[in-house]
Amino acid sequence: MTDPIYKTDALIAENIDAYLETHQHKTMLRFITCGSVDDGKSTLIGRLLYDSKMIFEDQLAALEADSKRVGTQGQEIDFALLVDGLAAEREQGITIDVAYRFFATEKRKFIVADTPGHEQYTRNMVTGASTADLAVILIDARKGVLTQTRRHSYLVNLLGIRHIVLAVNKMDLVGYDQATYDQIVADYRAFATSIGIKDFTAIPISGFKGDNITAPSEKTPWYSGPSLLPYLEAVEVNITADQEQPFRMSVQWVNRPNLDFRGFSGMIASGSVKPGDAVRVLPSGKTSTIARIVAYGGDKDEAVAGESVTLTLADEIDCSRGQVIVASKAPLEVADQFEASVVWMDENEMVAGRAYWLKIGAQMVSAKVAQPKYEVDVNTQEHLAAKTLDLNSIGVATITTDREIPFAPYAESRDLGGFILIDKITNHTVAAGIIHFSLRRASNIHWQATDIGRDHHAAMKHQKPAVVWLTGLSGSGKSTIGNALEKKLARMNRHTFLLDGDNVRHGLNKDLGFTEADRVENVRRVGEVARLMTDAGLIVVTAFISPFRSERDMVRGMMEPGEFIEVFVDTPLSVAEERDVKGLYAKARSGQLKNFTGIDSPYEAPDNAEIRIDTTAMTADEAADKIIERLIP
Repeated sequence: MTDPIYKTDALIAENIDAYLETHQHKTMLRFITCGSVDDGKSTLIGRLLYDSKMIFEDQLAALEADSKRVGTQGQEIDFALLVDGLAAEREQGITIDVAYRFFATEKRKFIVADTPGHEQYTRNMVTGASTADLAVILIDARKGVLTQTRRHSYLVNLLGIRHIVLAVNKMDLVGYDQATYDQIVADYRAFATSIGIKDFTAIPISGFKGDNITAPSEKTPWYSGPSLLPYLEAVEVNITADQEQPFRMSVQWVNRPNLDFRGFSGMIASGSVKPGDAVRVLPSGKTSTIARIVAYGGDKDEAVAGESVTLTLADEIDCSRGQVIVASKAPLEVADQFEASVVWMDENEMVAGRAYWLKIGAQMVSAKVAQPKYEVDVNTQEHLAAKTLDLNSIGVATITTDREIPFAPYAESRDLGGFILIDKITNHTVAAGIIHFSLRRASNIHWQATDIGRDHHAAMKHQKPAVVWLTGLSGSGKSTIGNALEKKLARMNRHTFLLDGDNVRHGLNKDLGFTEADRVENVRRVGEVARLMTDAGLIVVTAFISPFRSERDMVRGMMEPGEFIEVFVDTPLSVAEERDVKGLYAKARSGQLKNFTGIDSPYEAPDNAEIRIDTTAMTADEAADKIIERLIP
């Protein structure tokens, strides 16, 4: 006779296997909840987790205890506590970080991102939206459509989310009034149409009471549409769309375990690939064919979008991290100038012309953002004139990279058209953006070959070109040292040119002011001029405050290795202010002169200057001699 315990175990095992098999083949929906602060986003997700039986008994016990302690909803369960995991969130009753939660029903698997409603944390909402297929935009029925509702809706549309649910929440607090609901839907529809949202599904709900969450509510007999969870289970997301596009894969890692194997690993962004397919590596344009598709468990006959694989090529061609392997007959566009929408996510405003790291796919390049073409007013959609972008601002600007990169417009590919900007000094992510199109005028400009190059110019002058970059506070002695240095070099029959900060602003840079953006542009222009002068074989001496490290590093990057000599004229602020030869510090202290370095604008001292000059212990002539020792050994 069969042991009944064994039979029971076998039955359980069989049921588990059947469950796992079914679960494995369910479709996945990624969605976000967003909207204004305190619209009930966390409560809604908590309710979905609770109703889908995704809470363990110990979690439920802890939730009930926390609900009583916090007292947000009296003695009832506060579902928001399931999602608000940070201590600061529980204390304040708000969402700060993006909280991701997984749950499943019999029909579908879900990953939901609970995003913050506070304007201060809009950047976190962008993070959650970047991978979502659907957005649930909540509105508090008592408050109607708010500015943050509009901002989040604009971002949802900008980021390409086409499935939108308008969840009019807290209907229990307005007595389930149909007129209130209809007015909110009408107001939102007018706004949605103005920003290009073609369609959305409106549902009246109560996340706290559970109305219209999993089943129709008796409290809203006037509503005949779907409940929220059944809608999420049934909405069709075209998961094959990426597979129907041409093959594209960013190389994330060059896999070289031994001399006999060289593969290129990454996740396929779109299309499919088979051994023998002709491919092209961008931006170089080199071509080859796929030799093998290596994946976990062995070689594959075919790989499709969303799979992570290692590809080997039939030919030994150059291919490295950040490059993109594409179908040979459907290459991506390659460019170094783009029009893009930029969402600024840092508390420090954008500085036009400053170099940032731009990360797109697996590529990391240096990029500059021009002065915005316009900033978008999220309430009216008006295009506003703007010189910069500050926290949570959305604008359109030109992005210029230091080299050509392969890309696709964001409307075609999130992976190859979306990017982030990273501050080079702090390593903070300061912005997210999407590429609209390349600026084709960039492809019409080419380097003109010349027969007489920089080496010939330098040989004629019997010297090695260089840039001596004197940086320091106003009154530190930069111009005095620069003048002394040029005189000494002239006596040595060296060919030089002195670029002084004040002199340049009388001509080349007379259109620039002293804002942070204008100072960046001032240094950029001087750097370009200095580079041209080194091409002519000259020794260039510059005397500029140049207060920001990132701009000095930008100029260093323009020069040939070893040709940029940074000289930190190190003078304490108190000493420079005592000198005050031009009376500028006095004006700055009295408020007559704004954005003055050292007073109300920062100076970032060099970290690793080639030469440091202490002007409290060294004369200008002695400083010039010290520089010459380094410049001409």
